[in-house]
Amino acid sequence: MPALQRTGKEIAVIYNRQVDTVYRVCFSYMKNVHDTEDMVQETFLRLITNGVSFVSESHEKAWLIVTASNLCRDTLKKWWRRTEDIDDPSLNLKSPPFEIDEVLEAIMKLPSDQKCVVYMYYYEGYSTLDIASYLHCPHATVRSRLSRARKALKKALGGDF
Repeated sequence: MPALQRTGKEIAVIYNRQVDTVYRVCFSYMKNVHDTEDMVQETFLRLITNGVSFVSESHEKAWLIVTASNLCRDTLKKWWRRTEDIDDPSLNLKSPPFEIDEVLEAIMKLPSDQKCVVYMYYYEGYSTLDIASYLHCPHATVRSRLSRARKALKKALGGDF
């Protein structure tokens, strides 16, 4: 295991400040509490072992959102995930510690590239330029993903978004 890059106190401060955001991001991908908790743990393990220095709390939050999104996407691609019975009731015994409303349900059904952009833009208040920078993609790509997501959400929710 790589050497720790941060002190326990630094990790605890970041964890307490960002855990709710990371949990919501992971839940939007994993759709059940058990896998979400695993992905939150993996995200913070990456933080512990990664030497990235943050310019601000906003940069820290964006790094955690992108890292959590990437970990969830990678996990969902694994072959053993495709062979699981996702309708098995034993996989979803606990409910998440937040309310799942109609909008969040619609967001959870978006493709992963759109889901991340929508979350960062609407829930966390990042600009499309900031999102493009954090995702390492062109600004126009972020705007396109956001536009497609809005159309899909408008269709799913039956109104303006």
